Amino acid sequence: MDQREGVARADTAGLVSRTVRLPDASLSGLLRTLGKPNAVWTAPGEPTVTGYGAAAQVTADGPARFATVRERAGAVFESVDRPADAPVVARPRFLGGFAFHDGHSATAHWAGFPTATFVLPHVQVVTTPEATWLTVNAYGERASVERVEETIASVRERFDPEEHAAGPPPGVVSTARTTGRAEWRRQVEAATARIRAGDLEKVVLAQALDVTLDAPFSLPDALERLGETYPDCFRFAFRPTDGATFFGASPERLVTRDGRELRTGALAATVGRGETPDDDQQLEADLRSSAKYRHEHEVVAERIREQLQGVASNVATGERSVRKLATVQHLFTPITGETDEHVLSLAEALHPTPAVGGLPPDAALDVIRETETFDRGWYAAPVGWFDGAGDGTFAVALRSALARGEHVRPFAGAGIVADSDPDAEWAEVQLKYRPILDVFERTGDATPDAGGGDR
Repeated sequence: MDQREGVARADTAGLVSRTVRLPDASLSGLLRTLGKPNAVWTAPGEPTVTGYGAAAQVTADGPARFATVRERAGAVFESVDRPADAPVVARPRFLGGFAFHDGHSATAHWAGFPTATFVLPHVQVVTTPEATWLTVNAYGERASVERVEETIASVRERFDPEEHAAGPPPGVVSTARTTGRAEWRRQVEAATARIRAGDLEKVVLAQALDVTLDAPFSLPDALERLGETYPDCFRFAFRPTDGATFFGASPERLVTRDGRELRTGALAATVGRGETPDDDQQLEADLRSSAKYRHEHEVVAERIREQLQGVASNVATGERSVRKLATVQHLFTPITGETDEHVLSLAEALHPTPAVGGLPPDAALDVIRETETFDRGWYAAPVGWFDGAGDGTFAVALRSALARGEHVRPFAGAGIVADSDPDAEWAEVQLKYRPILDVFERTGDATPDAGGGDR
């Protein structure tokens, strides 16, 4: 890596990119055919992108990390040798993410995960309902059309579109909490006291579990199970270092930029799903009518509109609805606008939303740093992709976990406001663990329940 520029490259030469069509393949088939990817991205209404190796990689630290990533990636896109008739959907993209805090230290559980890192894959496979595309990128003085075409031929030889079913869940051997129930009660009560004193309006506090599996983590199996249960969520996996994968299925879009069109939304306030249709409808009615839930949601929606000032015009708020997922349901308000800003600039303006940070933002972040008993790392931070035109999509990395071998650490949080009840917020956090735990559990596994021990 060129440490001065923060760009992994041979030198300052341009980018060579070529695309060919492959036989149609599923995501699980791709992952089992081509090995461990650096990045996987699949989102509602978007193609699935899987990246292997690195034609270029950019990293950044500190408060200027969004602008630094944009500048360093821009240098890679500055000179591109790519046929004019190449399919737009298969264009080169940087994929990666950021840490929640700009002062993130890549140590302990998060070793190998910088404050910001994005990879332009050497081998990029894009799948849509209509086609599967292979794009090979090369960057630096040794990049050439001949070398790119050699890689294309090699991938074609290894490529097998055959479907591969997921194996049985590995099973959960043990779990340990980073925050016990008594400590959680103290945290919530301290936060609500500060809110009542006027220091805060809202703060989002999170927890983590340390889960030991009965077999090593399998990314193809995990993503396949998440896709079956959460097909309308943003599924992702990033592996900036050998041996560790950050993955999840987030319900929350941070922002999409497509040309001048901007799409985001407020997703806040949570209840569970009912065991019967009548129970489910009653929970939905409680979600819609509760003054607490409405306030929690409106705080997020209003703050997002404020955050878009200066980076978007014609900002419009759509009709509020209930977003139903397998284990929870949320209030959701779509927000749209027009912009000429790079998607990274939009992500910077919006992170963190009050749905994962709080209000006022700086005070809430201070409380999070002082209170939480674990390192958030990339949890609840922006993850996604962008291209050379500044288009892209970022999700908020919720319903996520960090996996290393037989060990998985899922994360979950809850928004704390003046009238928050510690027991209700505890139960909400346990519900939010379910998407990850359900990937690994077998019938009869001993996993944390909503009551929870003080471990």
